[in-house]
Amino acid sequence: MRKLVLLALVGLAAQLVDGSLGMGYGMTSSSLLLLAGLSPALASASVHLAEIGTTLASGASHWRLGNTDPRLVVRLGLPGAVGAFSGATVLSHLSTRAATPVTASLLILLGAYVLGRFALRPPRGSGNRRSPHGRRLLVPLGLVGGFVDATGGGGWGPVVTTTLLTGGRTAPRTVVGSVGASEFLVTVAASAGFLTGLGTAGISPGIVLALLAGGLVAAPIAAWLVSRLPGAVLGTAVGGLILATNLRVLLSWAEASVRTGVLLYGALGAAWTAFLALAVRKARTAAKDVREETDQVLEEVRSAHRHDHAPEAAVPDEPATAGGTGGSTSIESARSRTRADLVVEPV
Repeated sequence: MRKLVLLALVGLAAQLVDGSLGMGYGMTSSSLLLLAGLSPALASASVHLAEIGTTLASGASHWRLGNTDPRLVVRLGLPGAVGAFSGATVLSHLSTRAATPVTASLLILLGAYVLGRFALRPPRGSGNRRSPHGRRLLVPLGLVGGFVDATGGGGWGPVVTTTLLTGGRTAPRTVVGSVGASEFLVTVAASAGFLTGLGTAGISPGIVLALLAGGLVAAPIAAWLVSRLPGAVLGTAVGGLILATNLRVLLSWAEASVRTGVLLYGALGAAWTAFLALAVRKARTAAKDVREETDQVLEEVRSAHRHDHAPEAAVPDEPATAGGTGGSTSIESARSRTRADLVVEPV
């Protein structure tokens, strides 16, 4: 029971990351399952089976909110499914001893990419709600992303989402929503590949359900978290976490000495701290710029409001002429002169 509770917390933490960044469920949960002692194939299989439920719920939510481009979903999802099935088949036929360094190394590379990407240059996008990318980019991108996702236990988001966001030709909400929706196809294909290669031997329904339950609980919390914590800071923190957990797996596999572990973790800790500080500083600068722009806009609105409601200057009435007809005419002429004084002649 205690193990299932811990696994549910793993699923919760992974979904918090994924829901906030649009990536990271597979990487985070696979890293923690490897740390708990599961083999790479079983860890990836368990994660993908649990992701069938979480990606289905996520994709449906994005579709209801209008965050998806159907053409982008199909052009990514179908080749991604082919790549994921191939990657699951390859990983299923590797021995645990051979697969451990492969999976951990892939996750370390992905973690380093996420760490540097979010700390140094957080991805941005345009406002285009329909992706202009064609099959020449999307098909190979889906194949590579699906293969890496299956063999590494995660990686669809870091490979596909960051590539599309880096291009800056599609709105971020469309990228995240479409990639999340297409991940359902990738997850189903990867799960089918693992079940074909491994069967059901060694796959614990308790582990899968615990991960799924934690992910479903975390989904609304992630939606709240993404509005509170800057994405650059969260992405940098997650990248460092992925590096730290998989470095331990590699050191254990290589039977490295304690001194080597201390040196490597010391260097990683120093680099992680520096990147986090940089991300926090950039986030504060960005927030300050937003506040200044907001204050400037509000001041312009207040100034325009005061000008629109300013009282008109009173114009004294002229005495009526002897003929008794000058009252209203004199007032209108005075007002006309007053308005004429306010006209600025073009230069």
